[in-house]
Amino acid sequence: MIEVIVNRPSFEYDIHSLVKAFFPKEDVAVRVQGEFTEETEIRMSVSFTDELVSMTLLEDGQEKNRKSQAIDYGDRKETKNHLKRLIYGILSEYTGQTLPWGTLTGIRPTKIAMQMLEEGKSNVEIAEYMRNTYLASKEKVALSVMIANREKYVLRDIDYKDGYSLYVGIPFCPSTCLYCSFTSYPQSMWEKRMDEYMDALCKELDYLADKFRHKKLNTVYIGGGTPTTLSPARMDRLLTKIQTVFDAVHLQEFTVEAGRPDSITREKLQVLLDHGIDRISINPQTMKDETLRIIGRHHTVQQTKDAFALAREMGFEHINMDLIIGLPGESYEDVEHTMQELQKMEPDSVTVHSLAIKRAARLNLFKEKYEEMGLENNMQIMDMTARYCAEMGLSPYYLYRQKNMAGNFENVGYAKVDKAGIYNILIMEEKQTILAAGAGATTKYVYPDGLKIERVENVKDVAQYIDRIDEMIERKETFFQKHMQ
Repeated sequence: MIEVIVNRPSFEYDIHSLVKAFFPKEDVAVRVQGEFTEETEIRMSVSFTDELVSMTLLEDGQEKNRKSQAIDYGDRKETKNHLKRLIYGILSEYTGQTLPWGTLTGIRPTKIAMQMLEEGKSNVEIAEYMRNTYLASKEKVALSVMIANREKYVLRDIDYKDGYSLYVGIPFCPSTCLYCSFTSYPQSMWEKRMDEYMDALCKELDYLADKFRHKKLNTVYIGGGTPTTLSPARMDRLLTKIQTVFDAVHLQEFTVEAGRPDSITREKLQVLLDHGIDRISINPQTMKDETLRIIGRHHTVQQTKDAFALAREMGFEHINMDLIIGLPGESYEDVEHTMQELQKMEPDSVTVHSLAIKRAARLNLFKEKYEEMGLENNMQIMDMTARYCAEMGLSPYYLYRQKNMAGNFENVGYAKVDKAGIYNILIMEEKQTILAAGAGATTKYVYPDGLKIERVENVKDVAQYIDRIDEMIERKETFFQKHMQ
């Protein structure tokens, strides 16, 4: 346990996130005022005065470091940056380590670079600002700037003001993965109520299509869960509904996250092709059967290969594959083997995720057991995955981060030229309204000035979603009546 006591309410969340980044395996408690508990080995106090912010670090009651920083409370953003640099300096000296992303603990570092590009700043100016302000490494700054430039190009024809995107959530999965905290429900337990779910979902889609009939639909993404848990008939019903009630004149991209190889069949893929959809994901996570068994994926490496080959044979030209780095027991050599297997298949895009241990996931509940197996991620592994992607002709095009990520790294999407996923960029950059339908789905409404975002959430529980669909629609209607211009 690491305790931090702040003398007045100020930036507790940011303090917690940065301390946790240096001590990912420790519980961190941040409190306003109060006393330290006797058993705490590492203690920190943060004190704000009218002119200074000070921090003291103690180990076993002995002072190890103390620093102060002059501070101007007129600009909250700059106040936070000064505070985080102060904390970073003390913790870096104490631990002897630096963090690849410096003081950046948010999930969208490329938003900083993107905003500065749109303000007319040069790549050099952006890089210098990010290094000086956030103490990020040269490598991560260069990655952010590179991706921001590609994002800007990919989004060049997207209408932010009058356009919107649509997310449709299918919250069912063949099984629940060890690391998963998303809204997902076992397919076998919900088979008898799937048609009821489809009824509710289609009702919500009807409402959204009518409400936004004067806007331009740019992208559609069907995710989950695992959308291919739907039978061919149910998938056909869903796609028919979307393509019937929404105007596709301005549609630039339609993606279905096929996901689990063991849920993919020729019949389901044919339904997608019949509807003109050839952008899918086939997600192995790893190409090691033993790891798949440990994490609760009920498919094999061979099934991944077979599903990919089937999709290619049938004519799918946009196939993404997701990987997770830092899975229990996986070494550098295991990850390299996975990359070599992907190289043989030649996917059009690859997303490399750094394992994030979520609070609600089974991996967190039994983390001591799995930490004994090893949860390894480091710069060498990340660099190796980037090198293999480059050899496959894939370049970085979007990036995001999560709390408690292995090695304090990031998730990066790589894609061939003109194969980048527009929706993936939009969801990270938050530059366009994304309507969301389904259990656990969250609508993000971006105001016309692009400076403010509001969220409207659906209930996560499937049974509640089915029973309360009218309430979910009314919740959106109340919001849109108040906020839409």
